[in-house]
Amino acid sequence: MKIRVLPALLVTVAVAAATTPLLTASAAADTLLSLNKPTTTSSTEAADFDGGKAVDGDNTTRWASAEGVDPQWISVDLGGPATVNRVSLNWETAFARDYQVQASADGRTWTTIRSVTESDGGVDELTSLNTAARYIKVNGTRRATSYGYSLWEIAVYGTRTGTGDTQAPTTPAGLAAPSSTSDTITLGWAASSDNVGVTGYEVLRDGNLVGSSPTTSFTDTGLASDTGFSYTVRARDAAGNISGESAPLAARTKPGAPGGTVVVAAGDIVPVCAGSSCASTKTAKLVEQIKPSLIVTAGDNQYNSGTIDEFRRYYDPTWGKFKGITKPSPGNHEYDDPAGKGKGYQQYFGAAATPLGGGKMYYSHDVGDVHFVALDSMAQKANDKAQLEWLRADLAKNQKRCVISYWHHPRFNSGEYGDNPTMGPLWNELLKAKADLVLSGHDHHYERLKPLNASGKVDEANGLRSAVIGIGGDSLYTNIKNREGVEVSFAKHGVMKLILNGPTIAWEIIGIDGKLLDKAGPYTCR
Repeated sequence: MKIRVLPALLVTVAVAAATTPLLTASAAADTLLSLNKPTTTSSTEAADFDGGKAVDGDNTTRWASAEGVDPQWISVDLGGPATVNRVSLNWETAFARDYQVQASADGRTWTTIRSVTESDGGVDELTSLNTAARYIKVNGTRRATSYGYSLWEIAVYGTRTGTGDTQAPTTPAGLAAPSSTSDTITLGWAASSDNVGVTGYEVLRDGNLVGSSPTTSFTDTGLASDTGFSYTVRARDAAGNISGESAPLAARTKPGAPGGTVVVAAGDIVPVCAGSSCASTKTAKLVEQIKPSLIVTAGDNQYNSGTIDEFRRYYDPTWGKFKGITKPSPGNHEYDDPAGKGKGYQQYFGAAATPLGGGKMYYSHDVGDVHFVALDSMAQKANDKAQLEWLRADLAKNQKRCVISYWHHPRFNSGEYGDNPTMGPLWNELLKAKADLVLSGHDHHYERLKPLNASGKVDEANGLRSAVIGIGGDSLYTNIKNREGVEVSFAKHGVMKLILNGPTIAWEIIGIDGKLLDKAGPYTCR
């Protein structure tokens, strides 16, 4: 295990084959103040990785934050005033490259007592802190990996100083949700009591702190429509004592629009990963909450090679739950199958993968007023003229007002792979047919683009709208340099919730925590 001793001047000392860092006699005599103390986190990757796992004294359990988001933090309540002399951080593989250790007397106003840059993970020993505090926070500002922040253990050492008010308020009762909209939930609860006085309340959504209120009500905003959440509330007093959490309340936002058909779309979905911590498991849970009528996929459904074994081991327990309503399209990873191009993909999805027969992995299908066209971008990269001719004929006979096409490699894209001229013939045929939307993956981020013409220039009147949705579960790409026409872009896991309502198309991008990341439309079909 690598151990770094980080005193006040941030000098790094490497100690080979050591389990305990070299410390002064006074530091060695300090008391462990953080063991099994209450924690608060900015987010958790899953219920199994809550903040308490980082202060339980067990180096085999850990806290993990949401993936792909900066900053993220975890704080620990030491239970009373103390002088903090040393903080030991045992990082998991998903460590912080840059972070701050912060101190607070009340858990609200924070002072940075140590900044660390270019950490190399392992165990960081931060010494000579000599800080009066009741709360210690580790605030990660730059991730070392594409995942989140994860700590096996936070150990805070020091000495108790005085007694003060250590009595927590009573636990809030009567939590209810008297009202909601498509993107807000309003909460109310009965007041807590305290030996000195309650100063406010903290609101947690799905176990993560999302806001505070000086009164007994709070409105949570920016939520995905027609989605369920679990809330708890806890009270705080002036000394920083925090009550227990209220009984949980299940609440749900209202549908985003009356009527319509809900479709989920995503690309780059299931990595070679199993279990609750996988982003693909979390996006699959989003699909369960959304309850769509249809799922369309923008390629790279299963990594690394899309073999039938990989589909059965990783896709089937997660997104495979929705196989019966899935209309897929293939990506380059499905073409990596040693058994043959797309063999595992075709075997897993069966007739849904090749409705036209003959191994052709392109087809069309209709939902209400929308004509969906699923294309094989790898066939286009191989200059498969049969697909292009089929597309031209399919669009010519279409009777639906709205046209949405989806395939893997984006024609226009701000990610590290950039624009792909090879997809031009597909784009241009859709442009001529006055199609309304193209969805693609390949780059693992989300971006929404204005209508673009054949040259990639904005043309609001005659252009074709598109979105990159490679956020379904595989590792994210953060190298995004917005090209012309980009309206929104970010690298966060989630799914697209398409709402088809007559001749209009709208969508929401929902993150794995249920938050609304982007909202577009409704757009009237051309």
